[in-house]
Amino acid sequence: MIPIKTKKEIEAMRESCALAAKVLIETAEQVKPGIMTKDLEQFAAERIKAYGAKSAFLGYRGYPNNICISVNEEVVHGLAGKRKLKFGDIVSLDVGVLYKGFIGDTAKTVPAGGCDIDVQKLLIVTEAALYEGIKQAVPGNKVKDISRAIQTTVEKNGFSVVREFVGHGVGRKLHEEPQIPNYVDDGDSPELKPGMTLAIEPMINMGKPDVVILKDCWTVVTKDGKPSAHFEHTVLVTENEPEILTCLNQTVL
Repeated sequence: MIPIKTKKEIEAMRESCALAAKVLIETAEQVKPGIMTKDLEQFAAERIKAYGAKSAFLGYRGYPNNICISVNEEVVHGLAGKRKLKFGDIVSLDVGVLYKGFIGDTAKTVPAGGCDIDVQKLLIVTEAALYEGIKQAVPGNKVKDISRAIQTTVEKNGFSVVREFVGHGVGRKLHEEPQIPNYVDDGDSPELKPGMTLAIEPMINMGKPDVVILKDCWTVVTKDGKPSAHFEHTVLVTENEPEILTCLNQTVL
C-alpha cells in the first residue's frame, strides 16, 4: 500500500524536506581538499541539531552516522572517518532528517575543489537524469515512467545504472512503498496518484553497473573501481506538475 499524504501531512513534509535541503547545501559548502569526512559528518550533525531535527539515518538498521558520505568509487552508504579529501575527489552527501514526525531525504555529489572533465560529465548527467525522472512524477503515469526516463538519460550518455539500490516512497518512515528503480524491470508498476511523496535517486556509475559491499557491511562501491554519482530529491505528486519538496524555493517544474 502506497501512503497518500493528507494536506496536513504534506505541510509537515515540506518542513522536514526544507530542513534536509538546508543541511545538504550547508554541508556541501564545506567540501574542499584537506577536510576529513568525519568533519563533514560532525558539521552535518550539528546543523541537524541546530534546526531542531534528528538524523533519519543514525541508528537505522544499525547505521552509525548522521549522514552518508561516499567518495569517488563509493556509491552509497559510505561511512565518515579520517580520510582527507583530495583535489579531484567527488563526494556524495546523502541527508535524511526527521522533523515533526516526517522525513526529508535528499542527496547530491560535489567535487572537492574540481574534477576531471569526464567525471564532471558524470555529475551533470546524473543530475539531469534525476530531473528527467521527476518530470514523469505526474498523476496517471506509473513508477516505470520515472525509471525509463532516468535509464534513457543515463545510457545514452554512456554511463550505467546501479541495479541493487533504488529510490523509494518516504514520509513517516524512511522507506515506504513504492520502490523506484532507476531502470525498467519486468515487474508490476504502480500508478502515481496525488499525495504520494517519492524519494527519486539515481545512482550512476562511470563504468559497469556492478557493485559490492565492503567489509564494514555498509559502504557500497563500484566493482570496477570507477567513480559513481548520486543525486536525490523528495518529490510530491500533485494534481498537476510534480513539486520538489527538497528545494528551498519549493520548485515546481
